[in-house]
Amino acid sequence: MPERAQQARQRPLVVIGADAIPRLTQFCRETARRLLLVADVNTYHAIGEAVEAGLRGIGCEVRAVVFRGGEVVADAHHLLRVFLASGGTDLAFVSVGSGTITDITRFVSHRTGGSFISVPTAPSVDGYTSIGAPLIVDGIKTTANAHAPLAIFADLAALCAAPQRMIAAGFGDMLGKHTSVADWRLAHLLWDLPYDESIAERSLRAVQACEEHAAQIAAASADGVRSLMEALIESGYCMLDFGSSLPASGSEHHFSHFWEMKFLREGKPAILHGAKVGVATILVAGLYERLRRISREQAAALLKDSRLPAREEEMQRIRSVYGPLASELIDTQAPFLSMSELDYARLKQKILDRWGDIQEIARQVPGPARMTELLHAAGGPVTAAELGLTEDERVLAQTMSHYLRPHFTVPKLMRVLG
Repeated sequence: MPERAQQARQRPLVVIGADAIPRLTQFCRETARRLLLVADVNTYHAIGEAVEAGLRGIGCEVRAVVFRGGEVVADAHHLLRVFLASGGTDLAFVSVGSGTITDITRFVSHRTGGSFISVPTAPSVDGYTSIGAPLIVDGIKTTANAHAPLAIFADLAALCAAPQRMIAAGFGDMLGKHTSVADWRLAHLLWDLPYDESIAERSLRAVQACEEHAAQIAAASADGVRSLMEALIESGYCMLDFGSSLPASGSEHHFSHFWEMKFLREGKPAILHGAKVGVATILVAGLYERLRRISREQAAALLKDSRLPAREEEMQRIRSVYGPLASELIDTQAPFLSMSELDYARLKQKILDRWGDIQEIARQVPGPARMTELLHAAGGPVTAAELGLTEDERVLAQTMSHYLRPHFTVPKLMRVLG
């Protein structure tokens, strides 16, 4: 795929260490003289002020957008703030923050024809090297195509000083690669989605490296935080090289997006992305554990009794859960919701024919008990209740979040199995 091959060549320079900020100023001395720095009040005080001073010290023209008050969300309000501040051309952007600040900067810099440099302040997400910008558009969590940064300069001391909950969130985001890769393999097997085994293996090696350093990550040691940041960067590279988020985002991310959208509709704080992903990963691992226990004979019996979802009835369920967002989601789900009886019968037969492969995919996902043990050790929440979610909100995510994306994931398989 030519587009993916082109994106794979655009890897940013990555610097993680004590010399990150001096390296940043040297990089800007050679590549960018007019800069717009984007931060929130916390990240600006943590390191943004020093970045701005360093850049001004070498003669760069620097303007700053510092979000103050309330939670920063990648929505129209915050995007417009940066758009309005950007004015003019020949401008490079510097994002000083974690996932949301980076995504806002990524999107605006791409749409204004500029480039951007990332200065992470926490090892909390894997999207620093990604080309996608997750945004909230009309209440729906959607990923807009954008671009990767020119470079990433991560000051190790600043990363280690990040709140423990943000470090645990990064660990939770990485644990999710177990289920995202499994879902990707499942979608390739049953839904003919494009797939790359070498990238899938890289994604799994990255999360395994995190698990090997779990104790150091929990202690926020320099070695542990560096290993986590390197794994997050590699996960981002997997998305960059493949040209989409499939290597690193499966049903565990759909759970997270579902909860985030619900919190936003209700005016509640969205909670850290990786914290939600970590809890969701445990739940999705539970679905894979259930799959492992279903024999081919039991699967055949379940599939024999399975009926094509009544389209009108299913659309009404989607409307009752998603309200005004439902129409767009129903359109994206047409390949599933509008299947003919013949197509549904073919899908069921394909599932049965490939049941051994499905179980092999399921066997490669660590069980929910192991996921819980790892995430708890890192200091992250491990239950939906710890996120402030009710049992109904947990169940809704498990049964309805798969409608957020058109992919065929394990919750959709469980829906077919009844």
